[in-house]
Amino acid sequence: MSTILKTNELTKRYSGTAVVDDLNLEIQKGEIFGLLGPNGAGKSTTMNMICNIVKPSFGSVEFMGKDFRKNRKELSRHLGFIPQDLAIHGNLKAWENVELFTSLYGIRGAELKKRIDESLEYVGLSERRNDYAKTFSGGMKRRLNIACAIGHHPDLLIFDEPTVGIDPQSRNFILEKIKESNRNGATVIYTSHYMEEVEAICTRIAIMDNGKLIACGTAEELKKLVVDDISKVTLEEVFLTLTGKKLRDL
Repeated sequence: MSTILKTNELTKRYSGTAVVDDLNLEIQKGEIFGLLGPNGAGKSTTMNMICNIVKPSFGSVEFMGKDFRKNRKELSRHLGFIPQDLAIHGNLKAWENVELFTSLYGIRGAELKKRIDESLEYVGLSERRNDYAKTFSGGMKRRLNIACAIGHHPDLLIFDEPTVGIDPQSRNFILEKIKESNRNGATVIYTSHYMEEVEAICTRIAIMDNGKLIACGTAEELKKLVVDDISKVTLEEVFLTLTGKKLRDL
């Protein structure tokens, strides 16, 4: 597999304190890459720097072989970002939300209509297309958030804590759609502090704490850092051993 995204010594400091500290990640095309860590680990700040929403204090992001900041206009159309904080407009109908975000990439006319229909169908909201987003449940808003991010057919999808605060049924729906997007050719970066989600869908996992990368590899490789017989250890125990913290308590 070839590298689709790479961070080089990525660092963000606020008032002299490093929120993300010298982070080096390499994401391969076609994988689901999990970024696992407690709240406050620096995951969202990392995603915001990758998407060029937050300017790094130091370091750079390479996307599709080019510096993202220097080639933002060209590269942004290949990226879809589903932020932790909902990026939808409550006073717009579902289809209007998707139209708004998809049209930002220069898609117009019949093709735009087609993309709106496809996106809403993909997240199971076709029958609610004419309803205002503010009337949706939390899970439906999350699904609409995804629809707004996929209309331009990005090569890389970044999901930042997409299942926080939603019911189990909506959570399972979103996880299945992430796997389906990956099967359809999209590379995925998935951040979470839910151990079971990351282990269920991710091909590789990076553990992050206090702004630093602690370890990175497949679930099996991470377990081998702790014991030789990986059948005798859980990923949660690996996290505890490497960080000194229980993820579920954070």
